[in-house]
Amino acid sequence: MTEPLTLSPAAAQRIKAIAAAEGKPLMLRLAVDGGGCSGFQYRFDLVEAGEPDDHRIERDGAAALVDDISVALLKGSEIDFVDALAGAEFKVHNPNAKSSCGCGVSFSI
Repeated sequence: MTEPLTLSPAAAQRIKAIAAAEGKPLMLRLAVDGGGCSGFQYRFDLVEAGEPDDHRIERDGAAALVDDISVALLKGSEIDFVDALAGAEFKVHNPNAKSSCGCGVSFSI
């Protein structure tokens, strides 16, 4: 079965680095919430355990979790980590987004 989302090598490396710095196993949780300037917004958290209905995406020993409701809005997306002059952050490359705000945190479908 094909994963509904993927985790980039850079995102996997960053999740592992954060977990190592914290000294405990951590996973990245991605959720889609209503709100933001474009209708939906991404929410990122670091968690130690998942929920029973989470979808788990793994790469190179790192894991990300997405709840069942958010997966429908994220099918085909890639969770990435970008370290640029403007700052370092997790980003979602979402092919379902018809438009997004300037900061890239919110989107519409």
